[in-house]
Amino acid sequence: MRDEEKTSRYQVVVNTEEQYSVWPVGRDLPVGWHADGTTGTEQECMDHIDRVWADMRPLSLRLQADCQELTEYRTLSTDTKQN
Repeated sequence: MRDEEKTSRYQVVVNTEEQYSVWPVGRDLPVGWHADGTTGTEQECMDHIDRVWADMRPLSLRLQADCQELTEYRTLSTDTKQN
């Protein structure tokens, strides 16, 4: 690891789809991203992301899957009551 990598400061950022990334401190964030409050070396930020980002799917895909599961549950529940 280069000395610059050891001393550079980074922050963890999250987008509207709840996807995480590492971004240099002091650099303007891209549109749609916000800091989650975690700063440190690049490795410290990556370690934090490993701990908190349990489901890699974008938020919209997770919500769609949840809605589909609920619809299937309701259909199954209704079918069971009719029999």
